[in-house]
Amino acid sequence: MPPVSDRQRPSQLDAIAARQNDTVSRQQLLRCGYDYSAIRRRIVAGRWQQAGRAIVLHSADLTHRNLQWAAVLSVYGPAAVCGRTAAKGYRLRGFDTPEVEVVVTARENTPPIDGVRWHHSRRFTGADISPGPRPAAVRPARAVTDAAIWTPQPRVACALLVASVQQGVATAAALREALVAAGQVQHRRHLLAVLGDIEGGADSLSEIDLSKLARRAGLQPPIRQAFRLDASGRRRYLDADFGTFSVEIDGGVHLRPLNYWDDARRQNDLVLGGDRILRFPSIALRLEPKIVIAQLRAARLAFG
Repeated sequence: MPPVSDRQRPSQLDAIAARQNDTVSRQQLLRCGYDYSAIRRRIVAGRWQQAGRAIVLHSADLTHRNLQWAAVLSVYGPAAVCGRTAAKGYRLRGFDTPEVEVVVTARENTPPIDGVRWHHSRRFTGADISPGPRPAAVRPARAVTDAAIWTPQPRVACALLVASVQQGVATAAALREALVAAGQVQHRRHLLAVLGDIEGGADSLSEIDLSKLARRAGLQPPIRQAFRLDASGRRRYLDADFGTFSVEIDGGVHLRPLNYWDDARRQNDLVLGGDRILRFPSIALRLEPKIVIAQLRAARLAFG
């Protein structure tokens, strides 16, 4: 067993380790009386292990929490868990990543740590760090926005924003503010559009998009906000009426289950009354216009 110096304060180290998931910096060890020789002896003996510039006080496989602490303790400037890792910490479900994502300033010198993905950001400062979580994490809106920006597929990026609002991780307004602050980034146009849908302010724009796609499908411009009488004789309004069939656009209100059921029930009543109705989410008009055009064209040929 390594010798214990009179200067070493194990109880003080235990208290730090309990707060930081058994992961500490060399400076913290020095303040607890463990010099470089004492640290090296314990690493060589297999009791501790090094991760980046941090020391993990066990020899088992590193957990996600170990990696998060090791990363933020391994840099000299501000650092914070970010992206999908931080979003999961804020209870976002369905977008897990095996990597631990950590953001640092643009010029920060970061050591390699297996399982950690570093993000160097020119706009990251200590003001972006949330005062709550430990280890340090960026605020929820920035975490979600960055996760969406770094996602290669635009559909998944948009779904990430929608899910974060549905699950109460961040508000649409906070996400919009974070996205605008990010500048000219990947998927910016699509992400701003889906935020408009979430906020309920882009319904008319979606209908304009549909009219453009309809022309490309060989259709005449539809009658917008047309009404029909359902099977019970009640008046129901439709987003777009092409004569032989109609189209409904699912916008931001469909994020709420009760609203979605109201619209689904309304459509069911119309279908039972003999109407032919296609349904598209608003974001599909922007992300997959070719599929929308193909289905509109097929409806024109099928229904006349």
